[in-house]
Amino acid sequence: MPASPFRHATWMPDNTGVASPSDRIRILITGGTFDKEYDEIAGRLFFKDSHLSEMLALGRCELDVELRTLMMIDSLEMTDADRRIILEQCRATPENRIVITHGTDTMDVTARLLADNVGGKTIVLTGAMIPYKFGSSDGLFNLGSALAFVQILPPGVYVAMNGRYFDGRRVYKNRQAGTFEEPGETGG
Repeated sequence: MPASPFRHATWMPDNTGVASPSDRIRILITGGTFDKEYDEIAGRLFFKDSHLSEMLALGRCELDVELRTLMMIDSLEMTDADRRIILEQCRATPENRIVITHGTDTMDVTARLLADNVGGKTIVLTGAMIPYKFGSSDGLFNLGSALAFVQILPPGVYVAMNGRYFDGRRVYKNRQAGTFEEPGETGG
């Protein structure tokens, strides 16, 4: 088998723009599918507690993060007042790097509000299409992606889903494909 071309690389990437591990990341929890559980008797999804601490431990996260639960709601039930709470928390937190867990149905609405009203911070919203507790969730991967993106992207608002990031002002959920896109993309 041929040797990997990366094994003996003589160059190193320029990591001067990557934040040091001592720079804290604020994670704001708002609910969404990330944190839903299934009530087998009633046959419905519900919120109990956030799974973010468990997810960070499972992912062996070594970042300096601060968790704050703002609300535990489905994004379809999120009101303008709820979005103002998220906006004010983003403005008030001393951290310049923020990850927000959010339901996917209205994540783009919140992203646009934040993009229009918060400057000088890198904010990444992420979510899951399948609840974490179901075991086959995309949530752990999306959370890890969001934590990586928040460290390397310049100030602005982004949505991170399925290993990609999107501009918070342009992103939308393609409900037919079950993916996030920006105008001009063709689903999937």
